[in-house]
Amino acid sequence: MYAIKALFVAVAAVFVLNGCAPLVVGGTATGVAVVHDRRTAGTVLEDQSIELKALSALRKDEELYKQSHLNVTSYNMMVLLSGETPTEGYKQRAEQIVSGIERVRRVYNELRVAAPSSMMSRSSDTLITGKVKTSLFSIKGMEGFDPTRVKVVTENGTVYLMGLLTRREGDAVAEEARSVGGVQRVVKLFEYID
Repeated sequence: MYAIKALFVAVAAVFVLNGCAPLVVGGTATGVAVVHDRRTAGTVLEDQSIELKALSALRKDEELYKQSHLNVTSYNMMVLLSGETPTEGYKQRAEQIVSGIERVRRVYNELRVAAPSSMMSRSSDTLITGKVKTSLFSIKGMEGFDPTRVKVVTENGTVYLMGLLTRREGDAVAEEARSVGGVQRVVKLFEYID
């Protein structure tokens, strides 16, 4: 029973940290954002589980984890591995670890071979992510477009965009992201639904 409660708290915490207030429906924790998401509630939970499992597995490789700055983002079971690691060997090792997580369909290994970024750089990336997310609300002329369907991750000025979108939506989102100050590069990792 303790393990179930701990899992519930962990899942709820992830939703809160991602900006989704947890909502209990039929005994299952899910986010309010699921209403707008094109993923099923089960897939949203699976993505959270993949992220937790991947981070746990990466932490077990102490040498890799201590020398690297690693982020794992899962969207529709497609995983973005971002951050910095000091060698190409570590980069490949991190990808192998994440690829071995159950239900991961694909890993986008965007780790840079470099020293871990500074806190100032990470703070700047967080600010850019917020600006990009906010700017997506200004996209006009696309009926039914919901900017909350786009996952935005920024690393060292590079903005990674994930989501289940139409090609037209994806192009508009990428164009809008490019117009945000501080964005150096935009990488589209969308799955297209048309």
